[in-house]
Amino acid sequence: MNPGLLKLAVVGSRSSYGRLMGVLGGVAVGVCLLLLLWGGANGLNHRDERGAWLRETGGSSMATPVAAEGRGTTEPVTPPPLTSDTALMRANSVEVFRDQLINRRDFAVSPTTTLKIPGVEHAPGPGEYYASPALQRLIEATPRDQLGDRFGQFAGIIDDSALPGPDSLIVITGATETELRRSGAATLVSGFTSNPYGENASAYMTVLLIGAIAVFFPVLLLIRIATALGAAERRERFATLRLIGASPQVVSWIAAIETAIPSLAGAMLGIVLAVFLTPAAAQVSVNGTRMFEGDLAIKGAMAAVVVILVVVAATLVAGYSTARAGIGPLGAARMVHEKAPGKRRLVPLLAGLLAMIMEVVITRTGKFRTPWLEMPLLVGGFALILVGIVIVGPWLTLRASRIGLHYARSASAVIAASRIGRTPVATFRSVSGLVVAVFVVSVFAGASSIIQTEAAPAARPGLIQPTSLHATIGAGQARAEVAQVADRAKELPGIHSATIAYAHSAIAKGGGPDLYIQAADAPALGFENIPQADVLSLDLSFLYPWTTQPLTLTPAPVDGLAALVPAVMVVGTDGTPEAMDRARTLLNGSGITAQPASSVMDTQLQSRTRLIQGLAVLAYLGMFVAIAIAGMSLAVATASAVLDRKRVLGLMRLMGMPMSVLRRIIVREAAVPLVTVLFLSIGLGFFVAWLMVTGINDTYRVTWPAPDYFAALGLSLLLALAAVTATFRVIRAHTAITATRFE
Repeated sequence: MNPGLLKLAVVGSRSSYGRLMGVLGGVAVGVCLLLLLWGGANGLNHRDERGAWLRETGGSSMATPVAAEGRGTTEPVTPPPLTSDTALMRANSVEVFRDQLINRRDFAVSPTTTLKIPGVEHAPGPGEYYASPALQRLIEATPRDQLGDRFGQFAGIIDDSALPGPDSLIVITGATETELRRSGAATLVSGFTSNPYGENASAYMTVLLIGAIAVFFPVLLLIRIATALGAAERRERFATLRLIGASPQVVSWIAAIETAIPSLAGAMLGIVLAVFLTPAAAQVSVNGTRMFEGDLAIKGAMAAVVVILVVVAATLVAGYSTARAGIGPLGAARMVHEKAPGKRRLVPLLAGLLAMIMEVVITRTGKFRTPWLEMPLLVGGFALILVGIVIVGPWLTLRASRIGLHYARSASAVIAASRIGRTPVATFRSVSGLVVAVFVVSVFAGASSIIQTEAAPAARPGLIQPTSLHATIGAGQARAEVAQVADRAKELPGIHSATIAYAHSAIAKGGGPDLYIQAADAPALGFENIPQADVLSLDLSFLYPWTTQPLTLTPAPVDGLAALVPAVMVVGTDGTPEAMDRARTLLNGSGITAQPASSVMDTQLQSRTRLIQGLAVLAYLGMFVAIAIAGMSLAVATASAVLDRKRVLGLMRLMGMPMSVLRRIIVREAAVPLVTVLFLSIGLGFFVAWLMVTGINDTYRVTWPAPDYFAALGLSLLLALAAVTATFRVIRAHTAITATRFE
């Protein structure tokens, strides 16, 4: 090819420069988003790997449950001995401060221990603690009687290598071997797991893959639309080249090169933008903590892969589409009529739905479970549905255009419906990004609706009060020591009662279902209609947050409390955060409790599983990314459609058609395919969300979406209106009489 000919064909006019800059800018934004999203996915993996050791529980292969001394069995239990390469650890210990969760791990080690606890050089001694930087800052900024006194003496900072993120609230405390054995909740550990997902690995990876596909797909659409900018104008130039003797192969090579050059420049610019925006992206909080900037670092191999894939894909598509168009020397510059899309376009969408439905049926019936097939069905089905929406859109658009043409009553309606009927694929392509975004937003909103915060439980007689905290008392605790803690609690501001409930044996030892209290303490627990007896019996389910039916007190079958042991302490507060935190600090720091004190509201906070939190994070991040990309895609695609049809629109103006009619034509051409598929996308999105969460866990339920969803949907429509309105200036500039000239 002659370099001069290539230059003339690619950048022969000012509009060519504008088109090339549009391709460059679109590819730059797309590559930047791809790198940030890829970096975010890697960052989530790194974060989960660093926090994997927090999963260490008695169910791990490296942990052995330790029985409480004197558990109510007929034969004595000999606890496993503590050696130099093991440690006693109390896991599943979650502290609550206000509405924040603090991961707490209590350790007891031998003086000659060689076991390495993640993030610390030496194991803390009894009464000492190591804290994450964020937790230590919180402790220093909070009165000690509300937080710091729970842990003891500060010994050092936990290293970042053991923290999921810079905002993680983690504490490692030291305790005596006797204290942990009495708790009945300790495990003997010889190492720490490196598996961050445990039994939920498959479900968690399914969520990540679905979220990645849903967010990456609009980015790929943006790159595709940007590289197709000004396709009709290029066909005119290529037809001229064919007229002066260029072969079809030469024309295809020119098309490929003119796309490759701005795509490469845009990809390099996208790398620079991604590096520049990485610190800002690291500030996004995911599951309660930001990520370290190093987690999002864009590595050379990652950038090279993205650049190569984007440039090669754009180049091949440009060359192939030009060769397939069959541009000849005569008549090729005229409007190209598309082949009418058929019903076969429904196949990918139906196949995707069928795959997800099959997975849900397998999960819900519980028969013929095939774990190795369930994740591919969910992920593959979701990907097919996304592709299917884009493929079936032109077919639905064609049907809508025919209906619209039948009922058209104005010039703009007739022209718009006719153009849509001739080019349904090109018409739908302009709104495909927004349609996919609405679908993705609906899926995310439906998935995240299962974690909507429930209203705080109301205070009702016969149920544990929401402003009360209860703590299980460890085995072997002296009655006098427990009573002393109760007396100290009553003296604290905001605390009006501290009730000790007794049982035949400590709950930590596997005590029975009945608790016994003094009748004088019943009003403090919220009971009414108290029986006439000195000692009253209460079912243990009174402490459970899922108990919804009020319980009643009955006279106890015992004469007194002297033969019983302290089992539970219930502290009543005025409900203020300060009072509840004082109560938690007193109970958790007293050494008499087997597990941290909790309230009904605390338990609800702790019950939000990691998997559901992942869904919520993907939901709102996905909403933002998908809508932003869709707005840019629609603006680029609509402007491209105007440029491709400037000859037709210019002739209309030349014949006297007002600009207002041209604007209505463009609006109708964008509105028809959008409205046609919009409601399908919304309904399909919520159905897919139900299939997705049910396929992951059949106990999850999709509820009414949060107000954020409707705000996102309204923002999508506003972006569509703004994108179409922004093209009005393009219409006026490119359809003026002076611009309407051709051979």
